[in-house]
Amino acid sequence: MDRQRVVGRDYPSIIKQILTEYSQIKPANGEFEQEVIFDDTGKHYQLLQIGWIEGKKRVFRPVIHIDIKEDRIWIQYDGIEDGVTRELLAAGIPKDKIVLGFHSPSMRKYTEYAVE
Repeated sequence: MDRQRVVGRDYPSIIKQILTEYSQIKPANGEFEQEVIFDDTGKHYQLLQIGWIEGKKRVFRPVIHIDIKEDRIWIQYDGIEDGVTRELLAAGIPKDKIVLGFHSPSMRKYTEYAVE
């Protein structure tokens, strides 16, 4: 995905752009709607899949969940094959501003990203 590098710290706009772009990608299996949810007040951002697999199994699942806490982007859930972190880095967000919230606090220190 092409995007300009981040100027300043407009994290919500960058996250919204990334999630909106991913929402345009249609899943290969099943009949899903991709839905983006932006909560600017609470600073929560999600991409969800809602629909059916072969018309039999109901699907309601997060694909990506990102929060902004203080001055950091917390990736709470990342169900993207190559990882949404790669997209954030490509947008110019430094590693020390990204927390992999899906890792336990004790494991985060072993990543290249922020601990908290």
